[in-house]
Amino acid sequence: MSTGLDPKLARLIRQDVQSMHAYAIQDSAGMVKLDAMENPHRLPPELQAELGRRLGALALNRYPDGRVNELRRALAEYAGMPTGFDIMLGNGSDELISLLALACDVPGGSVLAPVPGFVMYAMSAQLQGLSFIGVPLTPDFELDLPAMLEAIRTHKPSITYLAYPNNPTANLWDDAAIEAIVQAVGEQGGLVVMDEAYQPFASRSYIDRLARHRHVLLMRTLSKFGLAGVRLGYMLGPQYLIAEIDKVRPPYNISVLNYECALFALEHREMFAAQAQDLVRERARLMEALSALPGVRPFQSDANMVLVRFEGEGDRATAVFEGLKARGVLVKNISKMHPLLANCLRLTVGTADENKQLLQALTQSL
Repeated sequence: MSTGLDPKLARLIRQDVQSMHAYAIQDSAGMVKLDAMENPHRLPPELQAELGRRLGALALNRYPDGRVNELRRALAEYAGMPTGFDIMLGNGSDELISLLALACDVPGGSVLAPVPGFVMYAMSAQLQGLSFIGVPLTPDFELDLPAMLEAIRTHKPSITYLAYPNNPTANLWDDAAIEAIVQAVGEQGGLVVMDEAYQPFASRSYIDRLARHRHVLLMRTLSKFGLAGVRLGYMLGPQYLIAEIDKVRPPYNISVLNYECALFALEHREMFAAQAQDLVRERARLMEALSALPGVRPFQSDANMVLVRFEGEGDRATAVFEGLKARGVLVKNISKMHPLLANCLRLTVGTADENKQLLQALTQSL
């Protein structure tokens, strides 16, 4: 049987979709998995048993019920949602990004974001038929404020994404630059989405400034909190904005298993907060060890990942990536994602033992 797409069927699928690459997930079987910014800590056995009992008692034969609103209230309280704002849930923040593109798909609509950044901003725009404008960061991965303001003035984007901290560079940008961008977008009638996926590990949050603006949305996920497998994202914004965007949300997009796991986690938030603090401490140790290695430059991080550049001749990043993989450690090779990321790998911060294995394998690979 032919493995190629039948030409008759190919006519049914958009040409730009056929030319795209699917989101790649690396095979991690048997590896020290440090490629996807996951919390490496599992639930203790007693909490596994307790959660199992709760999930086993759910009415899986019924559609999700009003208990999802209990999760919305719990997340609003956890995040410190301002008065007059509302909260919307997504199957991960990826779905929220897609729903924003769907809701804002108007003639001439566009999405703007600094690059390199999270790939789903551009992908969601393309899939929805919106233009994507990527504004390069400076060589040290800071916002190029004049270029951002010029792009906003020229393109008048429907949505401007600011990841805080950014992925894959892991840094928090200058607050004054962010406020200048927020103001410029507001003046031309666009939305700003502050993406705080890595908030549990960051030294600052935008939540305290959210109420100042009526055109800014704040998006977070429970994936980095410790529930990557649950797929639960949430977005805060003025009630009238959330009400409009929520109209394009599929019914029952949050399963009973998703919301019960999330409620359970919020009931045990102190444990997850302690895990995040452990990873922050491990990040500091990892940064110190990486800085001591010759030809290795780690960049400042406010997330649970570290961007590292490898100096030397040729494609050093790929050589080191393959060396790590051969020694059972899986990281993310992003050296071809954008010219600014040349010879860069992205390392997830793991447990003390995982980080030790990473550093040992890295030393041997170098």
